[in-house]
Amino acid sequence: MSKGIQTIIYPVTDLAAAKAIYTGLAGVEPYADEPYYVGYKVAGQDIGLDPNGHKSGMTGPVAYWHVDDIKASMQAALDAGAETVADVKNVGGGRLIATLKDADGNPFGLLQDA
Repeated sequence: MSKGIQTIIYPVTDLAAAKAIYTGLAGVEPYADEPYYVGYKVAGQDIGLDPNGHKSGMTGPVAYWHVDDIKASMQAALDAGAETVADVKNVGGGRLIATLKDADGNPFGLLQDA
């Protein structure tokens, strides 16, 4: 089951500059402020800044669908014609993510919390 898109991750090359911009836009300080990730919660939406995103193949923002069963959701998307960009991985605390692309090459992510 999907809970919809609740997380958007932006690949950034200058984390300090991006943090200044997104803190101003969000109007709040980040809830996570690490050298590898800065995250904001705004109106029920997670906005993340990933300074390693470009290195891992991100070419722009990726919207993540929150799902109950990432493997089943990934298989359903693959069966419908999606392609795997990055397989399921644990990014900490039991949170699992995967990245796929649709038939037009648009990237999207799946996210399952522990």
